[in-house]
Amino acid sequence: MPDTESAVDLTQIFEPIRDDLQAVEHEYARQIQSRVELIPQIGKYIQRSGGKRVRPAVLLMASRLAAYRGEQAVVFASVVEFIHTATLVHDDIIDDAEVRRGQQAVHSRWGNEITVLLGDYLYIKSMGMALSQDSLELVRLLCDVALRMIEGELFQLTKTGDVAITEDEHFDLIRRKTAYLFGGCAEIGGRLGGVSEAEAKALREYGFNLGVAFQLIDDLLDYTAAESELGKPIGSDLREGKVTLPVIYLLQRDGKVAGDLVRRIVETGAVSPDEWRELRLLMTQHRAIDSAYDKARACAATAREHLGVFPPSPERDALMVLPDYVLARER
Repeated sequence: MPDTESAVDLTQIFEPIRDDLQAVEHEYARQIQSRVELIPQIGKYIQRSGGKRVRPAVLLMASRLAAYRGEQAVVFASVVEFIHTATLVHDDIIDDAEVRRGQQAVHSRWGNEITVLLGDYLYIKSMGMALSQDSLELVRLLCDVALRMIEGELFQLTKTGDVAITEDEHFDLIRRKTAYLFGGCAEIGGRLGGVSEAEAKALREYGFNLGVAFQLIDDLLDYTAAESELGKPIGSDLREGKVTLPVIYLLQRDGKVAGDLVRRIVETGAVSPDEWRELRLLMTQHRAIDSAYDKARACAATAREHLGVFPPSPERDALMVLPDYVLARER
């Protein structure tokens, strides 16, 4: 893993679409309005928590790459942000996570019943927004992505607490929960600009591999980031029974000592400072974190390769640099 903050600056990468990203924020705020006062109240609370808006930015930048300059890009970028937000609020209920992006999770503040319905509202709202654009092809794509994400959530529930989860099963989870949405964002941006089928596939594969790298780094941060940077308690994944790639590699290389420790943390849902230090030491000794980072780096390289079908341009350059930012994330 990199030892220092990368020089890659997300604001610089997104500079060409800064106004469009601001328009997405305005569209989100407009679409979340409702006569039911609780909906905009919670919507604004979620919006204030921040988030890097990487998914809508991928869609917007891909549309620029495809020479599209219309308003539909902002609408569809808002749609994917609604879908992503819906998954987050549902995730936090499932995981019983108390903190999201450094603030109290929605379900912790408003309760599970309200939060479930809010997530449902966001899903339906997103599809209503997409349908307003009269593009059945893109609506089908979004429906397929949303279904895969929900399948991923259900699959993850069957694997929660499963210390024997395989590397293949874990990557299947990553593909469904994260990568397909990233791939859909890039493909939608391209299709708005009328790219060829080969170019649409290249953009989809770019986004897909970027999404895998993004999730791998997200999982690694649970073991490498400071709690103040991460915005949630350290060790959350393992305490919630989520066995991610660094742990899978560790268990492959040290089944006995590491296995007993991991099972104890998963079964109790707690980890002491001494146990955490021991776990981190074992990961270092067996290069589990380094190996997981190598996987992320390989996915980032594959993402960049798929952009080779497009001629050089500022938009392609921005998409080329984005995987470097993903690899250097510290939160």
